[in-house]
Amino acid sequence: MNDKVHPSAKPAANGGSAAANGEANPTFPTTKSQLYNSSRPAYRPQPPPKRGHRRSCCCSCCLWSTLTVLLILLLAAIAGAAFYVLYRPQRPSFAVNSLQLSRFNLTDNSIASSFNLSITARNPNKKMTFFYDAISVRFISGDLDIAGGSFPGFTHGRRNVTTLKSVVSSSKNQIADGADTSQLKSSLKNKSLPLKIQLDTKVKVKIGKIKTKNLKIRVTCDGIKISIPSGKTATSATTSHVKCKVDPRIKIIKWTV
Repeated sequence: MNDKVHPSAKPAANGGSAAANGEANPTFPTTKSQLYNSSRPAYRPQPPPKRGHRRSCCCSCCLWSTLTVLLILLLAAIAGAAFYVLYRPQRPSFAVNSLQLSRFNLTDNSIASSFNLSITARNPNKKMTFFYDAISVRFISGDLDIAGGSFPGFTHGRRNVTTLKSVVSSSKNQIADGADTSQLKSSLKNKSLPLKIQLDTKVKVKIGKIKTKNLKIRVTCDGIKISIPSGKTATSATTSHVKCKVDPRIKIIKWTV
């Protein structure tokens, strides 16, 4: 018996060719988004920018900068070592040779005193000469200035010893309001006056044909005690144990070290 084939009531839209080729994929109606975006190109995400080259450049710059700094430090260390070997630089030294007190009076608002001071300066260097400006002298006791004076400037030759002498005094030196004078009054009562001597100056150093700029230095001699005279006879201090310290005064911004 022969079967009759009836055609489908709803022909497949756009699927005739697929049915003819034996494909059985189902078809769906076109959405609005497909209609609107049919003419737009497909979105393709862009790859991130390559940063490897920049990083390598930064690393190279840091490496060369570090090597340059290390090389400069190495050259400076070599130059410093060569300078030390050639010149053997040493600081000048100071010592209190003698100190006499001939007058000391203390009132509620003033101080009057007179000292005879002798200082010995030594330059132990074989190849360095020092040029000192005028040297200011301060006598301090109980955090108060009790006398002041100065030494003239001088040239300190190589392997040279120079003796400086001066009268350091004060005539009715006014005491600042609110200053503590209790320690001075106690020293006056005990007839023994503790002292600290400060010398401030500027110095240039000549090495061969090279001369440096002015450098501020301070010499501090501490641990001095002297008896207060009761009459016209001056008293002398024992200075053999007194040590003087030499320090450079380096100014950093507004502070002096």
